[in-house]
Amino acid sequence: MNTIDEYIASFEPEIQRTLIEIRNFIKKEVPEATEKISYGMPTFYLNGNLVHFAAFKEHYGFFPSPSGIDAFEKELAPYRSGKGTLRFPMDKPVPWEIIKKVVRFRVKENANKKHAHHLSKGE
Repeated sequence: MNTIDEYIASFEPEIQRTLIEIRNFIKKEVPEATEKISYGMPTFYLNGNLVHFAAFKEHYGFFPSPSGIDAFEKELAPYRSGKGTLRFPMDKPVPWEIIKKVVRFRVKENANKKHAHHLSKGE
């Protein structure tokens, strides 16, 4: 699979709908981010990987890096599954507010990393 469209098309219609909603939601939050497939999953990229998302048997996975989860530890506790993984059950509404907060945090974090990298190089 080379594109997010191909990834989404490989699922049944109901799951496709939710994946498209997640994709469009992130696109709206970060229109300047680019899309790619990374680690076999749809990925948004801006100054590095921002977030990955995917569909599994009974949940949607959202992968904002461990720092993106640690920043909202209490709120994300019910969804946490491993160091850098959130699981959203398919039988419950997608927690859009949480996705928004985490995506915005990751955009700032990556921008700060990029800025720090340029400063360390004397640019």
